[in-house]
Amino acid sequence: MGTDVEIQHGFPHLATVHSAVTALYRRLSAEAVRGFATSLLPADVAFSDDEDPYLGVQRVAGAIVRHLRLPDARMIVSFHGMRQAAGVELAAGPEYFVELNTRFKEHRRDIGAALAHEVTHVLLHRLGLAFAGTRDNEILTDTVASYLGAGWLLLDAYREDALTTQKLGYLTPEEFGYVLALRAREFGEDPSPWFTSPRAYDAYVAGAERARRGRRRAPLAGAGRPARHRYARDRRAGVSSVPDEYAFGGDPLRVSFPCPTCRQWLRVRVSGRVRVRCGVCGGVAECDT
Repeated sequence: MGTDVEIQHGFPHLATVHSAVTALYRRLSAEAVRGFATSLLPADVAFSDDEDPYLGVQRVAGAIVRHLRLPDARMIVSFHGMRQAAGVELAAGPEYFVELNTRFKEHRRDIGAALAHEVTHVLLHRLGLAFAGTRDNEILTDTVASYLGAGWLLLDAYREDALTTQKLGYLTPEEFGYVLALRAREFGEDPSPWFTSPRAYDAYVAGAERARRGRRRAPLAGAGRPARHRYARDRRAGVSSVPDEYAFGGDPLRVSFPCPTCRQWLRVRVSGRVRVRCGVCGGVAECDT
């Protein structure tokens, strides 16, 4: 965070993001994930200029704790001079100590974003869900926060212009937009009216377009003509030219491809038009295998 941060763009972490979505569904269950169909609302984390910062951070932290279904977790939030935006001490609970950069005393609009990331760390700690390595684990945290309805705050904290450069979290702005678009499609909820940052809205649009492209990949029935032609050619050869989208194998021939909802890989016999139900998230995909 700050005015001299070089912000990475694009979609360099999508493989880890997809693994995080799959892990979330596997750990919580599809029914539990559907319980987060309503996002944390802007009014829940609004922070006025005249509100006491110490009382305000406790109020906002409490709202995020309730949203993430952690009613017996208590966040003790304080401000400290530190290089990073925030940090949390993960212990047995029920009390968790969160530190925020003292900069947030003046830049209060982003307090909710910083707390959303840290409280999601607590959620994952309690679930026993973690990835190996700091980077992948932080991407898991950003992805889960976004998919469960609190991470739109992290994207809204993104600003990049001639005077200010700021981004919270480890996903790129476009990747935040991508995860939020996956969520929006699944729950029918459009977060774009909540963005106060124009660049955040632009990143959401870019991420949403990438998510739509994912719905037009073979063997999904909605694939475009070039994708269908490429798939047909690969099917005849029995070898995929895009191994991150589908793969062939077996006798009789079968095709494997990621579920469009949770990204768990599915495997079905090559037999024309079929409806495939995912055993992890329960989603149904119309396919032309």
